[in-house]
Amino acid sequence: MPILFKICPNSLWRQAERAGVFRGSEVDRRDGFIHFSTAAQVKETAARHFAGQSDLLLVSVDSAKLGSRLKWEPSRAGVLFPHLYGDLDLTVVHKIEALPLGEDGQHIFPFED
Repeated sequence: MPILFKICPNSLWRQAERAGVFRGSEVDRRDGFIHFSTAAQVKETAARHFAGQSDLLLVSVDSAKLGSRLKWEPSRAGVLFPHLYGDLDLTVVHKIEALPLGEDGQHIFPFED
């Protein structure tokens, strides 16, 4: 199973750390699941939903640790995206990295395509 990514404002992630669980962003809670992206999807997700935003984190999660609450469902142009139904237990988080903005206004990812 692939590594999945969640783009999250730093302040929201720090709240999750204090609570010991990530319950999702406002958009996640409205939609009823936590939105994730694969490595192939995450740059477009950043450009589409987080354009120009700074102070973001890139949270990596091993999808195998999410169990049956992880569903792959059609989203943009029918492409399957990973959605987690329920809270994210912070013990399954693989890595948390800064997602800075470059001088061109695009986010700088810690990996290449």
